[in-house]
Parts: sequence; C-alpha cells; structure tokens
Amino acid sequence: MRRPFVCGNWKMHKAPADADSFVDQLKKTLGGQTAVDVAVAPTFLALPAVSARLKHSGIQVAAQNLHAEVQGAYTGEVSGEMLRSVGVAYCIVGHSERRQLFGETDATVAKKVGACFRSGLLPILCVGETLAERDGGQEQQVVERQLSVALAGVPSDQMPSVTIAYEPVWAIGTGRNATPAQAQEMHAFIRAWLKANHPEFVARSTRIQYGGSVKAANAAGLLGQPDIDGALVGGAALVVDEFVGIVKAAG
Repeated sequence: MRRPFVCGNWKMHKAPADADSFVDQLKKTLGGQTAVDVAVAPTFLALPAVSARLKHSGIQVAAQNLHAEVQGAYTGEVSGEMLRSVGVAYCIVGHSERRQLFGETDATVAKKVGACFRSGLLPILCVGETLAERDGGQEQQVVERQLSVALAGVPSDQMPSVTIAYEPVWAIGTGRNATPAQAQEMHAFIRAWLKANHPEFVARSTRIQYGGSVKAANAAGLLGQPDIDGALVGGAALVVDEFVGIVKAAG
C-alpha cells in the first residue's frame, strides 16, 4: 500500500536554462509512467520555470529547503508560502548537508516540518548518522533522536503525509558503502519506531526513502528491500538516463 517515491535533489546545479532542457527530457521519458511518484528538487532560482514546465506531466516539484517563518527580515531565505505560490509540492528538510554545513539542529528541523504543514507542502524529512556515530554504535540512538524531535508536533493522522529519507552520512563520500542489508536494517528500525509511537496504520503507510548514493546500477538491490519505499537521489539525479533507471527500478 506504499507507492514508491523517487525524488531527485539537484543541490546547487542547473541554472534555469539547463533545468528547462533537462526536465523536457524527463517528461518525454517519464511523463506517462504511473507506477512511481517522481519529483525533482531544483535550486530556488529554477523552481518557477521547472514548475511551469512540469505542469500536468505527473512529475512533481520539490524545494531543497525553506525558512520556518511566513515572511520577515530573513535575508536570503524563502518561506513555504512562497514555494507553494510557484507550484512546489514537496520540501526537503533536515538534509545532512544542511545539518553539517549550515548548523541546522533537530529543533530547527522540527520548525521547518511545521512550516511545511502550515504552508501546504509535503515534507521529506532527512535523518541519518555520521561515520563517527556509526563507528561508535550510536546509529539507532541518533536516528531515533532526530525522528523524535522533528516529528514531535505531527499528529498521527498527518504522519503518512511525511516522507522520511534515511541518509547514511557515513557512506557518502567516505569510500564506504551501505549494503542493501544495512540499508534495510535501518529502514526497519525507523518503521518499528513509527509503530511504537503511532497507531499501526502510520507504520504501514509512511514512506521511507533511501538516500545513500543511489545509482541505476545499485537501485534494484536497494529498492527491492521490504522497508525501502524509494530514493532521495543526489548526483545520479543530474543525469537523465541514471535517474530514469532508478525510477524504473523502483517500479
């Protein structure tokens, strides 16, 4: 009953002109498929153009970040209401790069989850442990803390609107890879946490994506695991054939 969901996070790549041509190719290849929910997350600068290009295509648009407030003196920031006004459906919150490079805390992420619901965006909540935390045997403790704080204000009936994305930060750019079994182990832990903290339907219906260097070549092994419901894709999302290959593997 959980429909697979693949979202491509473009990070700081693709200005509007590049984004236009890229999504045109995606539309030609993926526009007719119905087995998998698909979204792309361009930069703020490209969001209006990409949203217009993808209208009625079946491919949704996500933002990579938002500010918790509606408006105000927050130089360089964008609110959820602004994102909704240009056709954005999802927003990534708590990405490991936001936590590590920009100092976002669990409390900050919790406010952003609330801002998503306030503004009508569907949050993609990222959680995951660093190399030091995994080597120290703290991986479950870290992920449980991140979930508990970020989702504290979300009632059970809204929980299936949240997508949880597990990022094994320890396996990104370190030369170490998470096996499908390791990925499944953490996904099963997250689903067990949902079951322990919410009614049964929440664990059954909440989607958990995997966000650890997914490529077309390894997608089938990862997405074939029982508790992995899709992927939050980084570098491979910038190459049409790679991204399409991941979507096909999810379906």
